[in-house]
Amino acid sequence: MRKVKLYIAISLDGYIADNNGQIEWLTGFPNPEKTDYGFADFLPTTDTTLLGYKTYEHILQLAETYPHPDHTNYVFTRSERPAAPHVTFVHGEDIPGFVQQLKSQPGKDIWLIGGGELNAAMLEHDLIDEITLHIMPVALGKGRSLFSGKAFEKRFKVERTKVYASGVIESVMSMMATFS
Repeated sequence: MRKVKLYIAISLDGYIADNNGQIEWLTGFPNPEKTDYGFADFLPTTDTTLLGYKTYEHILQLAETYPHPDHTNYVFTRSERPAAPHVTFVHGEDIPGFVQQLKSQPGKDIWLIGGGELNAAMLEHDLIDEITLHIMPVALGKGRSLFSGKAFEKRFKVERTKVYASGVIESVMSMMATFS
């Protein structure tokens, strides 16, 4: 079965974006090693992406064209949207059922791009198999949290951790089995 992998960066205080949904604090972060933080190795392991509509809009502000045309891309939205190149809008679907069906199909792993609301929905239903979390040494004070501030407990096992010269901490974690 395919895995859903959340590959994402957060601030020290757990935000993926500032209050306005902007990520300049991340894109402008010093990177003396000129590293991609493992992204070039991660991307070829996936062939599908999942993202929320706000994240999709932000990506389109940063790039002239959608950056993953070789992937099957699903954008979750609360309302119907006109067709767009390289993405399929998912509206009115049962998110857990939709993602379980994707996981059961043949293919590479699935990259959960985010944002916070979609991350929370996926976590709540135990659909995130692995998280690669890049903790940036910067505090924002407020912003959009990794899991939209939802309150539920899920446990992950830390598989490995790496510290970059820039101070960025990368942790790879896998979902631990849930027992009832």
